[in-house]
Amino acid sequence: MKRILIISGVIVAIVALIVFNRMISKNKVFNVYTEVKKGSFEITVSNSGELIAEKSVDVKGPEIGQGSNYGQGQGNQGRGGGGGGDMHAMDLKIQDIVPEGTIVNKGDYIAQLDRTNYDNSLKDAIETLKTDQSNLEMKILDTAVVRTDLRDDIKNQVYAVEEAQITLEQSKYEPPATIRQAEIALDKARRQLEQKKKAYSLRVAQTLSEINHLKLHVTRSTRLVNDLQDFLSKFTITAPSYGMVTYKKERNGTKRKAGSTVNPFDRVVATLPDLSSMLSKTYINEIEISKVKNGQKVEVTIDAFPKKSYSGEVMSIANVGEQLPNSDAKMFEVQVKLSGNDPSLRPTMTTGNKIIIKTFNDVVYIPTECVQTGADSIPFVYKKNKTRQIVLLGDSNEKNVIVEQGLEPGTTIYVVPPAESDNFKLIGANLIPIIKERK
Repeated sequence: MKRILIISGVIVAIVALIVFNRMISKNKVFNVYTEVKKGSFEITVSNSGELIAEKSVDVKGPEIGQGSNYGQGQGNQGRGGGGGGDMHAMDLKIQDIVPEGTIVNKGDYIAQLDRTNYDNSLKDAIETLKTDQSNLEMKILDTAVVRTDLRDDIKNQVYAVEEAQITLEQSKYEPPATIRQAEIALDKARRQLEQKKKAYSLRVAQTLSEINHLKLHVTRSTRLVNDLQDFLSKFTITAPSYGMVTYKKERNGTKRKAGSTVNPFDRVVATLPDLSSMLSKTYINEIEISKVKNGQKVEVTIDAFPKKSYSGEVMSIANVGEQLPNSDAKMFEVQVKLSGNDPSLRPTMTTGNKIIIKTFNDVVYIPTECVQTGADSIPFVYKKNKTRQIVLLGDSNEKNVIVEQGLEPGTTIYVVPPAESDNFKLIGANLIPIIKERK
């Protein structure tokens, strides 16, 4: 008995399920309608983007060969021929940096660069300077000794000339041969004196040249040590002005932060954007970029503040497109200048940008999905009164299309084709020639 009851219950459940499914299937067919509207109509181009500051100050690491003025995010003038020419340019590593978004005043700490490589260079330069100074001192001492010896030789030779002169004077009563020997001895002594004087002059010039060469080495070594010390003093980066710290973005999209390197040709450690004037940077694909012009109005929304909207206008359009990641088409950078000043806006915030290409007033328009076409490509819509109305269409935007002829405001039309669409009567055939002429 119990088994029979169970089987009966299962059969009843199956029958109920079948009846329910049939009821659902009968009610499954439903129609969606909308009304033809009249009012203002905008042709727009939209895409997401991000906020950037119109102006910003670059906070830079020190520059080789720019003397005591380099670094600190300023465009500085060098000393002209400074010792920086003897310094080797190396990548600088950011050892520490304040968190992005930190508000700083002029002179506040921003970052510390790793000193290791240039500390080692400074040690080597100091050792080289000591060696050069020692070599110079030794050369000066050696030169003093040599010059003293040479002067003594010259003085002794002067005495030799005087003795030969006296010998010649005393031999005037001697035989001619003796007189001739005295003359030769005097001439030889004089020539030796001249030779010693010339040798002394040459040796003095030589030693002076060697001393000047060593002095040049000392000067260059001293200058290198001073420049390295001055260069290293700039490894603590401070703010050149008031602002909010933002990290420098690399070409691959990553940001420079602690552990990143700064090369000598791009010394920017961070930037201080001017938050009083903000831009929205967006990208428009190559198909639609021809519609975008400078000065066009733009409606900007911020993801962080969904209840707010901002007005702006197109400020610049890139002349060359870029191949962005996850994009098959070339994209052109467009910068939109926001009106007014909102202190809550921050760089890198995600934006929505609706560029208003054209505005129409008092036009009839319908959703784009309401428009149907047949094999002849003539557009029409299904009206609730069981007719197929041919329509003459105008410009369209992302959602709607203008209807120039064929529909009146307030008319109810189908959003999707009705099931019994074959029974709908076609009307508006008088518009077909106009539509074909436009094509």
